[in-house]
Amino acid sequence: MTPTASSLADATSSDAALRRFLHGLPGVDQVGAEQRAAALATRSIKTTAKEFAIDLAIRMVDLTTLEGQDTPGKVRALSAKAMRPDPADPSCPAVAAVCVYPDLVAVAKETLAGSEVKVASVATAFPSGRSAMAVKLADVRSAVDAGADEVDMVIDRGAFLSGRYLEVFEEIVAVKAECGEGAHLKVIFETGELQTFDNIRRVSWLAMLAGADFIKTSTGKVVPAATMPGTLVMLEAVRDFREATGQMVGVKPAGGIRASKEAIRYLVMVNEVAGPDWLDPDWFRFGASSLLNDLLMQRTKTRTGRYSGPDYFTLD
Repeated sequence: MTPTASSLADATSSDAALRRFLHGLPGVDQVGAEQRAAALATRSIKTTAKEFAIDLAIRMVDLTTLEGQDTPGKVRALSAKAMRPDPADPSCPAVAAVCVYPDLVAVAKETLAGSEVKVASVATAFPSGRSAMAVKLADVRSAVDAGADEVDMVIDRGAFLSGRYLEVFEEIVAVKAECGEGAHLKVIFETGELQTFDNIRRVSWLAMLAGADFIKTSTGKVVPAATMPGTLVMLEAVRDFREATGQMVGVKPAGGIRASKEAIRYLVMVNEVAGPDWLDPDWFRFGASSLLNDLLMQRTKTRTGRYSGPDYFTLD
């Protein structure tokens, strides 16, 4: 049963009300979710549809580098690749965004100036989410002040798993306010740590009620990261949230998606579960870097009939 507008209006009035609402959501049939995701993964698409899907998947990539050894030079190179993924083929679309740490946002912003590629930045003590609230907000402010178009925050999983739902809600609200009018907010759940599909459904609704523009599976630092069944539950949540409120929220699986065939399976699932409106970079993204390399190789194969060499594209 989809929550109604009236039930949503009261859901965040108190900690007890939020708990009642989240625990009143329909439970997730784990076996059913896994079976449906597996069935969708067997769908095949025709060659012309595959060409479209590959280009769409490229346009949905958030090209990401989140390592302690990141340098300005690496971010410039990554940003150049984001704008022209295949320098030999100007028809190849650009990716959606480049995702970096806050201290490298200005470098990415300068390199991407004049392009449509967004700059995303992780924040709020990524990847653990464990820091004082003032520190988390300063992290967000640093990214936004440097020009970030999108902020990827991580929730405090300890607070959520302890049942301190209002604390998590208020943190998301505060981060959203710090983003201002200029930056979209993606909320990372780290689904691999949430233990149950019921928790994934609850945290999806919690984040959307708090104002998330996107809900995101993972940091990419924890195994398992993105999975099709977990993403399916999130897609059901954004579909039902739109039915209840009229508002669309994006979904971003991140971590562990490396092959074109996997990306296409996700696109099939998006279309079947949430609907075709989500088949757009404004509403669905892949958090990845190595995925782009395989998409480019498969794109070359569909257009020329042969694979490019393994060193044809830069590796990330």
